[in-house]
Amino acid sequence: MSIIFLKDITKTYHMGDTAVHALNHVSLHIDAGEFVAIIGSSGSGKSTLMNIVGCLDRPTSGSYQLEGKEVATLDESALASVRNAKLGFVFQNFNLLPRMSALQNVALPLVYANISKSERIERAAQHLEKVGLGDRMYHRPNELSGGQRQRVAIARALVNDPPILIADEPTGNLDTKSSLEIMDIFTTLHQQGRTLIMVTHEPDIAAYALRTIQMRDGQIIQDLQRGEEA
Repeated sequence: MSIIFLKDITKTYHMGDTAVHALNHVSLHIDAGEFVAIIGSSGSGKSTLMNIVGCLDRPTSGSYQLEGKEVATLDESALASVRNAKLGFVFQNFNLLPRMSALQNVALPLVYANISKSERIERAAQHLEKVGLGDRMYHRPNELSGGQRQRVAIARALVNDPPILIADEPTGNLDTKSSLEIMDIFTTLHQQGRTLIMVTHEPDIAAYALRTIQMRDGQIIQDLQRGEEA
């Protein structure tokens, strides 16, 4: 079943008198439980596509159905509600709050969901344990390595138990060893049935996904399942 269904999506930005067509009639469906990598060079449209799939931006035209619900025409407030309920995000720069401990960072999305403090702490602790940081809960981001910070970010993305996890260049700021550890976590999450969508420019990272979508000039130029010939 398609959890994500995009049909004829366009996105145009206006810079002065110039119109920039970031996405040009893109159609795409992603089934529940898939692990998809979106690849392409800078300016290919991959980040714009991720922003629309992640309900961080709206298309200029076209249809986007998320779990059967049309979201392309929602206002900002409704879009934020869908985003908080359905999507978890992992970014290249971790986006952790520096004055908060790992535990407080992970618990933060639950504050907005009106979860009681005791349950917030319990759930945040459980998710830090799952990513191997049970002994680092009270450390602040500057007391953690890059790989550990990204694991905190993954725990935070999962604490609301969203059906879809979106990762934007999740290994971009990490060394090789930390990158492998992060990708092992993503592989485990996929095996547990989570839908993963990952934007990357690194072919060896994209190879972890079972499906690779390549973009160029705002269009999908290739859509391959692992094992298919290019």
